[in-house]
Amino acid sequence: MEKKIYFILIGLLIFALAACGGGPTGGPAGGPTDTEETDAAGGTETSSGDGEADEPQLAAELSVYNWADYIDQDMIQAYEDEYGVDIIYDEYSSNEDLLAKLQAGATGYDVIFPSDYMVSIMRDLELLHEIDTSQLSNFSNLDPQFLDAPFDPGNKYCIPYYWGTTGIGYRAGYPFFEKNPPDSWDYIFDPELLEQYASDGVNVLNDPRELTAAALLYLGLDANTPNPEDLEAARDVMLKAKPYWKTFNSEDYPNSLLIPDEVVLTHGWSGGVATAYWETYNEETEDGNWYYAIPDEGAVKWLDNICITASTERYDTAMHFMNYLLEPEVAGSITNYVYYSSPNAAATEFIDPDLLADPSIYPPAEIQEKLVWLTEASEEMVPLYDQVWTAVKSQ
Repeated sequence: MEKKIYFILIGLLIFALAACGGGPTGGPAGGPTDTEETDAAGGTETSSGDGEADEPQLAAELSVYNWADYIDQDMIQAYEDEYGVDIIYDEYSSNEDLLAKLQAGATGYDVIFPSDYMVSIMRDLELLHEIDTSQLSNFSNLDPQFLDAPFDPGNKYCIPYYWGTTGIGYRAGYPFFEKNPPDSWDYIFDPELLEQYASDGVNVLNDPRELTAAALLYLGLDANTPNPEDLEAARDVMLKAKPYWKTFNSEDYPNSLLIPDEVVLTHGWSGGVATAYWETYNEETEDGNWYYAIPDEGAVKWLDNICITASTERYDTAMHFMNYLLEPEVAGSITNYVYYSSPNAAATEFIDPDLLADPSIYPPAEIQEKLVWLTEASEEMVPLYDQVWTAVKSQ
């Protein structure tokens, strides 16, 4: 099958039909000692005492808490089969959900995947276990541009997992969008525009920082504003648009809303919309049902990370699993499954060439100039973000 490139639309909209479509090791760095007894649940790691120092005895199970639909389950199964570790896998829908779960006292999770700004928050709250990247034999596979990030200098707590953008997904062939392809956050927040298609369904991400950032960009403001007045303005914009939104969904919107045509427009992550595109791809037309656009006003660029919880009792196994995810073939397979950009340079040869050429997945420099990182909110702004989100969700 010959696939066409799944084009991203930015700036003056360039409207085009979408397209394309050795085992790891990890040693201890302050984790539990290898001589501890295994508990009844198989949680604590053990060693017979005669193994190699760089080949830790793995725990019987490992608890992984990740974003929804954010890993190739075949890779999980392959790890379980090869190493005899039962992966207990659970999912969350936002960084704030992850933080709330850990702050509420959840201590069973070992490996988590917070985004950039949330890493620094969790680090400050002492929710993350310090790691020693010299113990990760596959760490050198990572592209240096994604290392030593401001939210985690020296990668003392986390390593890069996948990155992407947050923009607008819209239904291909929808009459209004055929004449007016979405190229602005107006399509999410302007009531006059929303009236043209809201009856057919609009979804926004159930994510307080992402949705608020989009509203701030719509207003021409800083997505990481330090001004309370800006947050109030963003709140008012969201409240005016909310009557036109059908759903707040960041958990499973590609499968539950986009693919079955429950909505015609979504505030969404690049890989989520790409998933809907490929799941609806028609070989005869060589096209899918969903397109993706970066608004003219700019958009969020994010980097998700693999981290180990401070409460883990399976540190060696967590490091081993982390290193496994850095295997080039594993990382490439996951990109082919989730449609997000891999920071793993060595994985490139295992990634579908059509995805590598797709600017919605690997944005060129001119697109990246429009993108912004979300940063940790100041201590004074955190409660204001909470108040804004409570107002938006409750009214």
